[in-house]
This record gives sequence, structure tokens and C-alpha cells, in this order.
Amino acid sequence: MRQSQLFTKTRREAPKDEVSKNAQLLIRAGYIHKEMAGAYTFLPLGLRVLNNIMAVIRGEMNAIGGQEISMTALQEPEVWKVSGRWNDEVVDIWFKSELKAGGEVGFANTHEEPLTRLLTQHISSHKDLPRYVYQFQTKFRNELRAKSGIMRTREFIMKDLYSFSKTQEEFREFYEQCAEAYVRIFNRLGIGDKTFRTFASGGSFSKFSDEFQTVSDAGEDTIYIDERRHIAVNKEVYNDETLDSLGLDKTYLREAKSIEVGNIFPLGTKYSAPLGLTYKNEAGESVPVVMGSYGIGPARAMGTVVELLCDEKGMVWPESIAPFAVHLVELSGGNKEVSAEAGELYRTLTEAGIEVLWDDRDLRAGEKFSDSDLLGVPLRVVVSEKTLSEGAFECTERKGGKTQHLSISELQTRLTHV
Repeated sequence: MRQSQLFTKTRREAPKDEVSKNAQLLIRAGYIHKEMAGAYTFLPLGLRVLNNIMAVIRGEMNAIGGQEISMTALQEPEVWKVSGRWNDEVVDIWFKSELKAGGEVGFANTHEEPLTRLLTQHISSHKDLPRYVYQFQTKFRNELRAKSGIMRTREFIMKDLYSFSKTQEEFREFYEQCAEAYVRIFNRLGIGDKTFRTFASGGSFSKFSDEFQTVSDAGEDTIYIDERRHIAVNKEVYNDETLDSLGLDKTYLREAKSIEVGNIFPLGTKYSAPLGLTYKNEAGESVPVVMGSYGIGPARAMGTVVELLCDEKGMVWPESIAPFAVHLVELSGGNKEVSAEAGELYRTLTEAGIEVLWDDRDLRAGEKFSDSDLLGVPLRVVVSEKTLSEGAFECTERKGGKTQHLSISELQTRLTHV
């Protein structure tokens, strides 16, 4: 992509109504646009990052047997009334509307009930189990106060996976597989060292659950961390009984603020029994399916990466999710040879499958470098009269600022062996 053709522009100042670091930087850099409180548009650069995060998550879900679908956001009340969760006193974050034809409709905040009902059409025998179904789907939650930028919004994409198992033992085996997949996801996103599997309340889903909490001063939660075991306990369930059950000694725990970046819930038969999702076991008996649910918000993960990895100049994207691998900065000053060399490098890299953002704009070097730091692409490659005379490009890593001078073949080798 040529930066001169990018319709978004960088901004020197963040909007006055944004206090979170992630929203300030993402808006300034032209990654997102705030439509209203709790609702953001993902612009070309932001959508590339979001899609890259979803690709990481999708790959790990597929690897443990997940099958992807896409369900409707519109929800009919009847299936939710069976579980009791249509009641606003039970779930107080519904967005609901009246149909012109009469009756109510809801906008999904999660999908346990409709997917359970769907699976009654496809599961009847023990031979049909286990099954693992997931989606990336827009959710709506009528939060009293949207805050923390893209980390707590009223409209957002959620990766929600649901497991359907014959027995508690079969469920628990997959539950641990999914927990391990989450660890791999957060490692690939560059935040694994600060993300802890955290024992927590299950809310309206179950008595207890496992959250994945990332240590950050921008977080809304408080956790107690055992660094030796790389696990934590949420403050809401922090007591002597919980610590004893987990084999934790409070003298080794440290308190920290954190961001919840994922969660997994054991559902048991909470939804399968009332909605009639059963299977015939080998003895011919009808048995309720054992369920679990597993969520990650890609945008929340994106905001968390910004909060953790940014510096005073702007964002610092990990190579795994960056919008581009290379920010090619042309400093030609009207020199046609430099422009031609930049164009040749752009062609060579893109033909090699390397994604490049080419800053071909007619701006001063200082402005281009400032924008490059703000955008946070992992590697900046400068083409100028100086690099032309030296026969090597100036290549600077966004993280750490290490600079090397590489030939086109050396640069290509470095990028293809990342």
C-alpha cells in the first residue's frame, strides 16, 4: 500500500474525550474512529491488525478441532426465556427492540442458548460427540458506561467457542486443551509473559471459571499472582478456602491490576438440560450433553497489546499482528533515482510476499519519521540519497531502535526468516 493513497491521516493530538492510552494512540494513528461512546470503526490499518489477531486465534481454535460458523446477532426471546436469561433482572446488559410486525427481538450478548438449540438438530448419539463449534461474531452489550477505549465497548467482535462432550471427564480434557491454546495465542500476540491463568467467579455461567488476565495499570481487575506457577486468583474469589483448594501460599502472592483478555467457563448441563440437548449413550439412555464456553475479544486483545507494548513515541506492534512487516520511508526530495530505487524495493519485497507500507508522500523527513514511530510497524526501511550512495538501506527496528544497513538481498533474507 502507498501511504499517499491511504485515506486516513495521523493526528498530533488525541481527542479530549479519550483518556485511555490505547484509544488515544489508535485514533491519532488513524487505526480506528470513534462513532459514539462504546462504538468504534476499524479503519484500514486497524482492520489489518484486527484481522491478524483473528487469524492467530482462528489457527489455534482449528488446531484443537474447532469448527467455525457464523450465527445471527438478532435473537428471538423464546430460547432465552427457557434459560431465564431474557429477564433484564438476570442479564442487565441486553439491547432489545420492537419488531414492526409485533413482538420483541434482542441483539446477542453471547450465544449459549441459540447454539445449544441449533445442536439439537445435529446431535443425537454418543457417536456425534464431542463437538467444538466457534465463531467470530458481533456482540452487543448495554454497558452502563463504556470505557477503556476499545477494551470495553457496547458493540464488539467476540470469538466464542462452545464445547459439547459426553462426560465430565471428556469435557475437562478439552477444557485444558483450550486453556493451553489460549496460552499459545497470548504468547503469539506478544503479551504471554504478563498474562496469567486466573481462578475466578463464573458469573451467570457457572460457579467458577478461568480467566486470562494481563497485568497492566490500565486494567479494571485486581489479581493475586503466584509467579512461580504463573497462575493467579481474582480478588472476587480471593479467600483462604480458595487458596487452600489451589495449593497457594499467600506469602508468595503479589497484587496487581490487570485486563481480562480471555475466559473459559465450565457450563455442565446448565443449558443442554432445559433446551433438550441430549444424546443416547451406548446403553440407549438419554443423557444431557456436557458443555463449556470459551471467549476472547480480538479488539480487547488489540487494545491490551497497545497498552503494554507502546512507548512515548507511539505503538510497537509484534510482527505476528502488525498491519505491515515493513514501513518503507522514501526520502527523495524530488530525486528521481531515489524514487525509482524505492519503487524497485517495494516491488521486490511485495513480490516476495512481504507486506509493505510505502511512505511516498511529499513531506519532510522529521514528519515521516514521527508518523512511522506512531504507526508502530516493526521495521522501518529508509531509502534516500545517502543510502543510494552507500549501496545499503537504513533498517531500524521499531522495538529497541536497533539500526542496520542492509543490501536488498540481506533485507529480503532477514524478512523471510523472521
